[in-house]
Amino acid sequence: MTRCLCALLGVMAMTTGSALGGEPGALPPDGGAAATAAGWKLAWSDEFDYEGPPDPKKWDYEEGFVRNHEMQYYTRARKENARVEKGVLVIEGRKEKFRNPKYQRGSKGWQKGREFADYTSAALITRGKASWRYGRIEVRAKLPRGKGMWPAIWTLGANRSKIRWPGCGEIDIMEFVGKQPDFVHGNAHYGVGGKHRAKHGKLRTKAPYDAFHVYAIEWFPDRIDFYFDKKKYHTFRIDDAGKGADNAFRKPHYLLINLAIGGSWGGKVDDKVLPQKYLIDYVRVYEPKAGRDGSGRK
Repeated sequence: MTRCLCALLGVMAMTTGSALGGEPGALPPDGGAAATAAGWKLAWSDEFDYEGPPDPKKWDYEEGFVRNHEMQYYTRARKENARVEKGVLVIEGRKEKFRNPKYQRGSKGWQKGREFADYTSAALITRGKASWRYGRIEVRAKLPRGKGMWPAIWTLGANRSKIRWPGCGEIDIMEFVGKQPDFVHGNAHYGVGGKHRAKHGKLRTKAPYDAFHVYAIEWFPDRIDFYFDKKKYHTFRIDDAGKGADNAFRKPHYLLINLAIGGSWGGKVDDKVLPQKYLIDYVRVYEPKAGRDGSGRK
């Protein structure tokens, strides 16, 4: 289901957000309360204040072996890999034998050449249900740990089916790899002249997987600021990806939350750490309050 809300700085397609408040989804002192005070208003959210599968009005799934030569098979609507319980979304990475329904005997492709996966996980997406241009996107999460774990919170351009990556743009609100346990990363990927370009940011912070933290971006027409709790640690200047309205970061994006295992950056998997749970307390998307000019200034 898609609904349209005319935001101050663009059209956001979204579903109706759930009520605020209550534990564990209450606003932490370093999270959404600061965002609201800074001049944002809530436009969309999932507080995970229910039990069972993720809300199908808000979330869809990626399915299969999807990208980066990752080891996990992303399952669809399987409670072992994605469920809401005790006030949080649980994305669980598991070591288990799982049949690949897209297997083709004799295929040399990495996605169709494996009859069975050795790992399963989940990737939740808002594609076709909600997308946004500009605003503040924040997720309060507790990360999994261990070598081979690769959780992420990120966006892709909603026009991805027409303009392939990297031309559609990608915003990595948070990436973490277990082989680098004291860093979190925030990045922008885009295309210039048909070639992949990226601007990377990272923050050293001891054992971010030991507690819940707020991972956020504040996205304006001229820049994207990346936050870990209250700390802004990276800024991407949008004109680096091209001037004008055709810039991928001046178009709507949809949200992805996933736990990858292994792959091109995740690296070798330490099976002893599995299963691992990636816990999401809430997802909130804000639009600017009246009086802001879209650049972060009043």
